[in-house]
Amino acid sequence: MNLKDYIASIPNYPSEGVTFRDISPLMADGQAYRYATQQIVDYASEKKIDMIVGPEARGFIVGCPVAYEAGVGFAPVRKPGKLPRKTIEVSYELEYGTDTLTIHEDAIKPGQRVLICDDLLATGGTIKASIELIERLGGVVVGCAFLIELTDLKGRNKIKDYDILSLMEF
Repeated sequence: MNLKDYIASIPNYPSEGVTFRDISPLMADGQAYRYATQQIVDYASEKKIDMIVGPEARGFIVGCPVAYEAGVGFAPVRKPGKLPRKTIEVSYELEYGTDTLTIHEDAIKPGQRVLICDDLLATGGTIKASIELIERLGGVVVGCAFLIELTDLKGRNKIKDYDILSLMEF
């Protein structure tokens, strides 16, 4: 199955010169969504994972069905103030400014093998911050899985020490 057939490319969105890669058509097609999910489940199985982590919000869309199918738990990574219990946080650099991500302090047990799932690998900042959170809790990041990788943004360079699965490259 050619998953690129299920990605809508919207030029000049959200700003001039940017092409937005919309996964909505993939999610709307049950067969394509299942196929993409199964590709990541197979990868997760090879990695012998204990837990999936997904950054908000599209990481939930990718990670939750993988966790369900793999029979493992899911832990969300969110912006500050979104998680109800005690959290740890990490701030990271954006092109213009900084951002912060949080995770519940008991989301990952020491030694757990964790797969990070998200829709898109772009600059790598969100994923690098997610890795830092997981490792601070004692988790072992065994891989990062994405539906799409935007190769021209070189996000892979920020997480080059980790195994990466991208189902599609643009």
